[in-house]
Amino acid sequence: MAKTMQIDIVSAEDELFSGEATMFFATGVMGELGIAPGHTQLLTQLHPGNVRVQFEDGSEQIFYVSGGILEVQPNIVTVLSDTAVRAADLDESAAMEAKRRAEQAMAERTGEQEYATARAELAEAMAQLQTIQKLRKIAQR
Repeated sequence: MAKTMQIDIVSAEDELFSGEATMFFATGVMGELGIAPGHTQLLTQLHPGNVRVQFEDGSEQIFYVSGGILEVQPNIVTVLSDTAVRAADLDESAAMEAKRRAEQAMAERTGEQEYATARAELAEAMAQLQTIQKLRKIAQR
């Protein structure tokens, strides 16, 4: 079995990452996923949140995705997301402001559509903040 696999993380705007890794971690609709080289084929939706790429030396890179699709082939992992950002490039103050606006919109909801939109915006802001926190924890190691 191969020691590494190809990882490609692509957003609607850019190919964010392409390289070899030993492990890949993400949150799918059915829960947490850990993908190693030789993993069985899989196609699933991703929840907004972080995805982690782990390298042979044990180091990791963390990315934020707004959701999307994860495709796993035995030695190729592809993430397709509307929005994907390196965790280090996330703006914490913008995420906090988006969270505040979404909470306010939920409190002032005038209809189901507005509430659903605000709830989705809140989930995305919270996922960004959690990704920033995870990056900080890894940096402290």
